[in-house]
Amino acid sequence: MESPHAYPPVLVIVGPTASGKSRLAFELALSTGGEIISADSRQIYRELDIGSAKPRRDELQMLRHHFIDEKNIGETFTAGHFATEAPKRILELLKRGKPAIVAGGSTLYLQGLLEGFAVLPEGNPEMRARLQEEMKSCGRESLYEKLLEQDPEQAATLDPSKTHRLLRSLEIIEATGLTVTELRARGRIRPDGLRFVTLGLSMPRQQLYDRINRRTDSMIENGLPEEAEKLYNKYLPLLKEGNIQALRSVGYQELFEYFEGKTSFTAAVDLIKQHSRNYAKRQLTFLNNTLSINWTAAPENESDFSGLLDRLSLMH
Repeated sequence: MESPHAYPPVLVIVGPTASGKSRLAFELALSTGGEIISADSRQIYRELDIGSAKPRRDELQMLRHHFIDEKNIGETFTAGHFATEAPKRILELLKRGKPAIVAGGSTLYLQGLLEGFAVLPEGNPEMRARLQEEMKSCGRESLYEKLLEQDPEQAATLDPSKTHRLLRSLEIIEATGLTVTELRARGRIRPDGLRFVTLGLSMPRQQLYDRINRRTDSMIENGLPEEAEKLYNKYLPLLKEGNIQALRSVGYQELFEYFEGKTSFTAAVDLIKQHSRNYAKRQLTFLNNTLSINWTAAPENESDFSGLLDRLSLMH
């Protein structure tokens, strides 16, 4: 059986939201005859199109994008699933002589693929229930402050709008006496021997924020409110039960609050921009503190883009 080390390194294009990862990956795959491995936790779901910045239909038909439109809303697909499935697909492509180009900004997907995951303890329902009660009585902020004191590196990667990873992080500390950061440093379940080369697209912070704001405006013009309203009406019962993680994300959650009369449309759009900027900041914190990334300036014009594309094409 041929060793994975017989194959060339796999390019992984990373960076904050709106940095241009998808376009670069698409053009590179097109020019090299490769296929794309999407590392985006929302694009895997059907129906989440505009809000997840999914590639256009014609692009999806032009070349194969793995892990896009493969799950229905409500189905579970975690970073652990991705860390298991993505290497298998990459190896299949390499065995056929096709380049595999990974692109995406879901930090846990990237970490699982590039480094494997730390061996963490199984969930403890009793501890989780106790932490949930503490959160109800003391507030999420109180629990976050506790984690910030005990494991600041892990706390810096958390999304303030979600509590699952916060509770899980505290549960691990209580169960083992060690932080998630400490456990990760002790050892990981490694991927299948594949080699990766990372390319991070960077740009000045204000330029990135301007791009995020413009992309949000473009999403609104291209039908995001209508897409969100359709999803809201279709999945309202499950939303009320809190059972759909895929819809608890930037771009949808803010519009759902507008549909419920909790905010104005203008305020909802402003919140999408603000929360997207916050998300980009968390992505950069994670990528800089957790993974080993080779950063390069994101192309500012077509000439820069063509030059970067030519350099990357030589790798294949």
